Amino acid sequence: MPHQGFHSRIICHHFPIFSLMKPFLITSIKIVACFFALFTFSACAQVHQQNEQQLAILNSISSNTVLLNNQNNIVPLMKLDKKNIASVSLGFSYQQVFDSLLNKYAKVSSYSSAQYQADANLNNLEDDLKYFNTVIIALPSSEVQNPRNAGFIASLSKSKQVIIALFGEVTALQAFDALNSPIIWTDQNTVNAAAVVPQAIFGGIALNKKLAANVSGKYTAGSGFITTKTRLKYTVPEDAGVNSNNLTAIDDIAAETIRAQAAPGMVVLVAKDGKVIFNKAYGHHTYNTAEYPDKVTDIFDLASLTKTTATTPTVMRLFEEQKLKLDTNVGAYIPRARTTPMNNVNVREVMLHQAGFIPYIPFHNSIQTSDYSRDSSAAYPTKVADNYFVRKNYFKDVMWPKMINSPIKTRGSYVYSDISMYVMKEISERLSGIPLDQYVQDNFYKPLGMQTAGFLPRNRFERNQIVPTEQDTYFRKTLLQGYVHDQGAALAGGVSGHAGLFASANDVAIIYQMLLNKGNYGGEQYFKPQTVDMFTAKQSDVSRRGLGFDRWDPDLSKKYPSELASAQTYGHTGYTGTCIWVDPSRGLVYVFLSNRVNPAVSDKLINMRIRGRIQDVINKAIDKGLN
Repeated sequence: MPHQGFHSRIICHHFPIFSLMKPFLITSIKIVACFFALFTFSACAQVHQQNEQQLAILNSISSNTVLLNNQNNIVPLMKLDKKNIASVSLGFSYQQVFDSLLNKYAKVSSYSSAQYQADANLNNLEDDLKYFNTVIIALPSSEVQNPRNAGFIASLSKSKQVIIALFGEVTALQAFDALNSPIIWTDQNTVNAAAVVPQAIFGGIALNKKLAANVSGKYTAGSGFITTKTRLKYTVPEDAGVNSNNLTAIDDIAAETIRAQAAPGMVVLVAKDGKVIFNKAYGHHTYNTAEYPDKVTDIFDLASLTKTTATTPTVMRLFEEQKLKLDTNVGAYIPRARTTPMNNVNVREVMLHQAGFIPYIPFHNSIQTSDYSRDSSAAYPTKVADNYFVRKNYFKDVMWPKMINSPIKTRGSYVYSDISMYVMKEISERLSGIPLDQYVQDNFYKPLGMQTAGFLPRNRFERNQIVPTEQDTYFRKTLLQGYVHDQGAALAGGVSGHAGLFASANDVAIIYQMLLNKGNYGGEQYFKPQTVDMFTAKQSDVSRRGLGFDRWDPDLSKKYPSELASAQTYGHTGYTGTCIWVDPSRGLVYVFLSNRVNPAVSDKLINMRIRGRIQDVINKAIDKGLN
């Protein structure tokens, strides 16, 4: 089972699992626990100096790590959507840390030779890896001469893409003279090295060290390949020139939020200059503190972040492919709209919320008893929540006609409307020929290494990994957990252009780091820089908006999205208590995820300006630097 990352406040929950392991691992587990307590990218007044010492150690390891046999440019790994990855420990003591970092970048399944101790060889382990095309093997130098390990590596490398992570004595490289698979070697066999090497494999850390002396006939002085940084790095605030002490106020605001019952829990992530320097979970899934504590890997209902994380990137791609033109009218793309008031509205107006659409239509208020069933059937196939199924073609027959025939009242003015992104979903699907949920998975989320992002998460994840939103007492009469909170998106089957997307904070950070990088991430160019610049820049004469993206408000009295946000800031907020803001002037990606609507809708999070205040703590910390 892959380790999806830890959080310092809940690591004790993993000790019962650890205690079942072999006794020789207990010491290393204690070290791992201590490591995570320090290396969870959170701020604490006492840790600034400790973080600087930690950073010096990590930087020393990075600068002395050597990549060999990379003539085919396997490392850093690319094309993640084509890879099914396993991690195998051959007697490596720090597998928890190693695999936790690997899983920041892609879904990596964990295996250990310790599970096959009774076997004379590792043939059964090799069999268990049959569905993986990429295998990352971590081993200390002391295990290189073990015949079981040597035979396993030699056999596996014939049929799989193998990457060796070697920790310890450089002379151990002699055993790999016949191997052509990439080897990443560090002379450190430590918990810190276990955190560096996975990031080097995925391009979170660049490598440029060469061997200082001859090791064997193959591995001679000067051997070594240079790589570039292509993905997020997971590190301490000091690595990005930020003093951890200056981030402690985030903890205080989070505690205030929970105390005031503005939200039962939240996850905050901060990336600066492509480095994740803060990623922390607070509170619990609900106000019942006996229930699940929030974890940094939890999946949240992103609400309107769907607009900029799913629909707008799709529009950007279709625009680049010249399949979609911003100044073409809606009727040209949607035949059914040609006899409606929507016909002459152009796409640019829709993306700017200037099309004149009414803000939304409360479809759930019009539901008739005959429209839904508590059981699924051919007549009621669309699942809206647990024990709630809507009749076949409800969106096509009822919702869509109401939307496209709704009056155009305020064309040319800025009126935020969910209908705009229903329309863009329909246009995008017609032009691509692919459903929106499938399109974003195939074109963005899977290639980027986003593991949780997507629609309909209950089809893919355990219920308890998904943070519950509202206790719906008026429509679906159930706790909404993994079913979209937005009523219209729910009735549309959970996949919509304006709502329905779920993800973890790390996944949100990845796609917005790609945008901050002007469309580049993981060695792939997803958009042209000018496309990112155009869509995220102010594009309206009557509002602050970009194309799809929300932006900094020049009316400083609004302090939107925060008092200290720069004029370059773009992103979006979500009704469930979420936001994503990118500030290119500071190299900042700020993610805030919460479930403020649990157990019922409350405006406290908004009235207390929680999201903006945390953003300003971050802005101040960045501006102050290491002082």
